[in-house]
This record gives sequence, C-alpha cells and structure tokens, in this order.
Amino acid sequence: MKKETATTLRAFVIELAVYAVLVIGYFFLVLHFLGEGLHSLERNHRYAYAGTAVLLMIGQAVLLQNVTTILLRLIRGRRKLR
Repeated sequence: MKKETATTLRAFVIELAVYAVLVIGYFFLVLHFLGEGLHSLERNHRYAYAGTAVLLMIGQAVLLQNVTTILLRLIRGRRKLR
C-alpha cells in the first residue's frame, strides 16, 4: 500500500471513530435534555415535531462535521510538526 493511501485511510478511520463517539454523545444529550419535550411534541403537534426533528438532524450534521474537521486539523497539525 502506498504511503499516501495509508495516510488517507488512517485519517478516515480516525475521523470515523471520532464522529461515531460524537454522534453517540449527541444522541444521549438530546435524549436527556430534549427527550421529554420531543415526546410530548410528537404526541400533540406532529407537524411541529417533524420540523423540529429535521432541524435537529441538520444541526447535528453541521455541528459534528465542524467539530470533526477541527479535531482532524489538530491531529494533522501535530503529525506535521514531528
């Protein structure tokens, strides 16, 4: 395997692992802080619940992608210094 391919694969695996941890953490935070409110919203106002759920998914994607990008830049920056 070429060195460049191995480096790219390693970065991908690190990003995948970090992203998985962040998604699981985000899930439990939303469940803990918003679970009861989302449940009552789902029971009483389905359209508002649907919109809220979509906004939460978009927010998750944007937030976690930005956090993952920052973490990878830090990891790559440290590697370049060595």
